[in-house]
Amino acid sequence: MDLRKIKKLIDLLEESNLAEIEIKEGEESVRLARLPKGGLAMAAPAIQQVALPAAAPAMPMNSPVQAATGGSPKPTGSDLPDGHVMRAPMVGTFYASPAPDKPAFVSVGQAVKAGDTLGIIEAMKMFNPIEAEVSGTVLAILCESGQPVEFDQPLFVIG
Repeated sequence: MDLRKIKKLIDLLEESNLAEIEIKEGEESVRLARLPKGGLAMAAPAIQQVALPAAAPAMPMNSPVQAATGGSPKPTGSDLPDGHVMRAPMVGTFYASPAPDKPAFVSVGQAVKAGDTLGIIEAMKMFNPIEAEVSGTVLAILCESGQPVEFDQPLFVIG
């Protein structure tokens, strides 16, 4: 089937209220489908079996971070150094460097300016930079690279 015909079919689909269209020409066929405007696709849930370790923790895991790491995230209490606490703006996976073979964005004791990238959080296959809100010195890094993080979880302390 000609690429120009396929492009015309895509235009037709976008201009109409159709959710999908299928065209057959001889032995060739093309099927185009899209989500309705403002709608969300509902995917069938994937069922995954996971073997539990022999020594499972005795207390229940109440959050994805607890379930993934086998315990609680670092406490948000008074054991944090004095300074501005940078918190996770979303749920996702924290990465301290742009790639596994690259150095970390920041380290403890490093001076940073407002707007400097401190790390990234991967959420829904999107990499979101975590930028310093204030200038100062990194006093603490509260999360390890590759760990899942929760919304509002402390990540850095800048003093």
